[in-house]
Amino acid sequence: MNALATALRRSLWLLLIGAVGGAAWSYWRDRTTPAAPGPAEGPPREPETSATPDPTPAPESVSDATPETAPDTEVRGFASISDPDIEPDDAPGDAAAADAASEPSTGAAWVEPDDDGACPISHPIKANDNSGIYHVPEGRFYERTKAERCYVDSDAAEDDGYRRSKS
Repeated sequence: MNALATALRRSLWLLLIGAVGGAAWSYWRDRTTPAAPGPAEGPPREPETSATPDPTPAPESVSDATPETAPDTEVRGFASISDPDIEPDDAPGDAAAADAASEPSTGAAWVEPDDDGACPISHPIKANDNSGIYHVPEGRFYERTKAERCYVDSDAAEDDGYRRSKS
């Protein structure tokens, strides 16, 4: 019976040492291995629009215009304050504001690529959300890059938080 108790005791010690060693190895492995990457965190995407609205609102009447927004010439269909031919009663109202709002603007800074990841000629810069990198047409990997956004120029891509590829 003495040999059986000794064998049982040794087995329990080996089991305890193995459990502690396994727990220590698991803890060390989790602390030294970087966490698996989650979903790609990129710059916020803006909805695609055919025209970007002008951020500065048009003055409703001549009396609302300031010298910064109303030089001596017309601004978006509004007469300037210094125009002697127009009285405040003759100032354009909501009809002129509606005409100014319907004027086309310069276009969006970025557009969605084609289904195959190709960018249109007007927006040649290819940007990738996963890597946060943009590629220029002269770049080494431009042809093989499948774009997720297409930009007008490098400055627009950098303004959205992308960095230029190294090659």
